[in-house]
Order: sequence, then structure tokens, then C-alpha cells
Amino acid sequence: MQGSRFAFGPFVLDSGAGTLLRNDLPVAVGYRALKLLEAFVGRPGEILTKAELMDAAWPGTAVEEGNLTVQIALLRKVLGPTANGGQWIATVPRVGYRFTVAVEQPGDATRKPLSLPGKPSIAVLPFINVSKDPEQESFADGLTEDLITDLSRIPGLFVIARNSVFAYKGKAVDVRRIAEDLGVRYLLEGSARRAAGRVRINAQLVDAVSGDHLWAERFDRSMEDVFAVQDEVTSKIMQALLGRLHASPPRNRPSNLEAYDLCVRARKLMDDSPQTAQEAHLMLTRAVSLDPQYAEAYRWLAMNHWMGWVHSGGPAEPAREVALELARKAVAIDPNDAGCRWILAYLLAYERSFAEADKEFATAIELDPNEADTWAALSDIAVLGGRVEEGLEHIRKAFRLNPFPASWYYLTLGQAQYAAREYTAAVETLRRDETYRTSSRRFLAASLAQLGRLDEARAEVELFLIGNPRFSTRHWAATEPFRDAATLEHFIDGYRKAGLPE
Repeated sequence: MQGSRFAFGPFVLDSGAGTLLRNDLPVAVGYRALKLLEAFVGRPGEILTKAELMDAAWPGTAVEEGNLTVQIALLRKVLGPTANGGQWIATVPRVGYRFTVAVEQPGDATRKPLSLPGKPSIAVLPFINVSKDPEQESFADGLTEDLITDLSRIPGLFVIARNSVFAYKGKAVDVRRIAEDLGVRYLLEGSARRAAGRVRINAQLVDAVSGDHLWAERFDRSMEDVFAVQDEVTSKIMQALLGRLHASPPRNRPSNLEAYDLCVRARKLMDDSPQTAQEAHLMLTRAVSLDPQYAEAYRWLAMNHWMGWVHSGGPAEPAREVALELARKAVAIDPNDAGCRWILAYLLAYERSFAEADKEFATAIELDPNEADTWAALSDIAVLGGRVEEGLEHIRKAFRLNPFPASWYYLTLGQAQYAAREYTAAVETLRRDETYRTSSRRFLAASLAQLGRLDEARAEVELFLIGNPRFSTRHWAATEPFRDAATLEHFIDGYRKAGLPE
């Protein structure tokens, strides 16, 4: 297929980025449906056989024809009717399907970029590991993440979150294209090499609009100076973009480099699965034993304990108490770390210490308004508190800062859409590949039930209970931080209609 952008009606499909826009706004669409749409727009007006379409969506895999039928139905639902009330995708009986509408391929020059924020905006691209040792990959990733954290704490900057920039790791994509995808003007890119107790870092700041290089520098230092180098890079960028120095509160830095490496590796494993979460637990426990004053390791260990409780469905109190104690310790060690603050706030909300939780959330946002996870977590708590519109606004802000986020963002968005009675939108969100196989299926089942699609809802309940065999609506309602009786009853109503256990 030549080119990767296809325009039809109000839609623009960017197959390279894996995104679909309707009137410049992102549309939630699953991976398989997106692959089918790519096949259709690549050959508009032609009849595509069922075999061709299944090969496009499930390459090299034998699947039942019913899977194709389901995905076509979902794609039609996402697209809706054409301007004249017809269908974008026509069925050709016993043969396949045909895309009925003309498709254009706009060039990059005609592409409408995302609106830039009203302040300097930047994304830190994953630093390239130029050493011959693949084990140093985590060091380069940690350097990237730390620079994102340092920059996001600076008032006056808009900074894209780590999940979204790591979507470009290992990909050869033009910097102007990346900046347009993320809705930023400036990009920081660089490389890192660590060997024989020394570190070499190259970094450059690029204006993606003009193509100018605003700043570039090479650092060759002892490994013990790596955090000083991070501070220096942050300072140089700040001066280039803001033209002035700003004294941010000092960050808590690890005193043990092995503990730092363990923490960097562990935070990548937090959301993957209960099995990888156990690996992360071992790494973080080792990290805090090596460096008892390492705040970030304590905060991730706190979240690791809390997620273990969530995944296990077992006795709540022991893991919750340990998680809260670790989160408080993290904040005590580094009160200026927004990440420590939002995790403590989130855990406090689940303990129903709402006044203290609200205060911690406010402090986290004051310390770092660019911390997308704070806004996503706050959305969850706001929705369960009955402030549904506020929750939707928070999760939208989180997605703007983190356009390619972790799966739990979609769970949070789907939960908010259900609470707002936007059931069709919730189904679209919760059937995305990013979140579909997670515990978000309970919200998907409830949304389908509210739409009267009871057979689909029952099927989702069965799948959900395979991974969550001890789930009960009563226990869930008792442990979630609801502050609004009507919101709680709305969720319970959906669960009951879907057939989730009482």
C-alpha cells in the first residue's frame, strides 16, 4: 500500500500510527477491525473475499468465519451510516465485502495537525542504547523516563507521558510526523552508552515545526554523575524553551545504581500480568533493601502490593495495609514527587479517607500538572464519587498527555462512559485490544446489558469469571470507594442485568 493515510467522509485512517479520526477526534476501534479497515480503504470499490479479509486481520492464523462476521459488524457500528444513510461496507453474498465510498490519500502537507497547547510542548523520544550490551537497554529507557519526569515538573511546559513516547521505540519515523501525532512542537532525542563505570550521553532538542536544532550536547562522565547529567540536560532544555531558570523542588535520587536498575526494570512489568507483577515485586523488594531511602522504589512497591490484592480477589486488609504504609513512606522520603503523592491519594480513597485523598491529589497536580497518571487515577475516584462529568474531563486530559497509554486508562474511560450512560461508547472503548482481556470486562458486560444485548453480556460475564472466579458484586461494591449512592446503584443494576454473581 502506498502511503499510510486514507481519508473518507469525516474519517482519516492513519495505518502507520494505527489511529482512526472522525472530524479530527480519535475513534475507539479494535486492532482487528482496524486491520480490516486498512484492507478496505486500500482497495475501495473492489470486492474483497472473506479469505483475503481474514488474512489481513489474522495473518498466518486459522480462524472461524464467524470471527470475521463479528469484526465487520463492530466496524460498521464504529463507522455508523454514510452521509446518505447507506453503509460504508456492503456485503457481497457468498463472496465477501466491498467498501462503497471513494477514498483519498492526503499528503502530509495537507494533514491537519493536532492543536498545540498554549505553552511550550515537548516529547522525549526513547534514548537509543548504542552499547553492544543489550542488558543496557533498561538504562537507556530509565534515562528517558527520568528526563520526562524532570521536565514535566517544570511550570510552563506541556510534556507527553512515557507510554506514548515508547510507542515509537525502535521505529524509524520522521520527527515532524511524531510531533504531529503527539501534538507537540519540540522533541528531545538522544543516545546513551554505559561501560566500564562511565556513561556517554548525546542529546539534542529539535523544533519539529521549523526543523531547527535548538540545542545539542555530548556528556562523557563517570557513572556516579549520571543524575547530575540528567539535571543538566533538564536545565539546558528549560533555558532553551522558557528562557529562564526555574528552581524546581529537588528530586529524591537513588544512592545505589543497582537499586536504580532494578526499579527501572520493575516499573515496566507492573501492568503486564499477575506473573510479571510477581517479578516486579522481587525486583522492588531488592531495590529498597539496597537503598532504604529510594522513594520511587517504595511507591512502585506500594502499587505492586495493591495490584496484587486487586488481581487475587483474596483477603483485602493485609495487602491494602502494607500498600498504604509503603506509599506513606515514599511520600515521607520525597514529598516533592508527584508520583508518590497520587499513589498515596489513590490508596487513601480506597480506605475512604476522602479528605486526605483529595488533598494529596491536589498536591500531586500542583507539583506536576503533566503527570497523566494522576489525572487518570483522579478520574476513577471522581466517577465513583458521583462527579461523572468531572471524571470524564480528567480522563480526557490524561489521554491528551498520554495519547498511547497503558490499558487501565481505557478501563477508566469505559467506566466513566458507563457512569455517564454512554453505553455504546463504553462498549467501543472496552472492546479495544488494549483493555479487552482485563478485568474491564465487568464494565463491558454491564454496558451490553444496559443496551439490551443480553446474550453478549452473558458471554462477557463467562469470560470475566474465568480470570476472576471469586468475584462477587457485593464484595466489589463494599471495597470500591463510592461516595454516591445513585452511582453505586447504577453499576449494581448493570451487573445484575448482565448476570454477574451477587
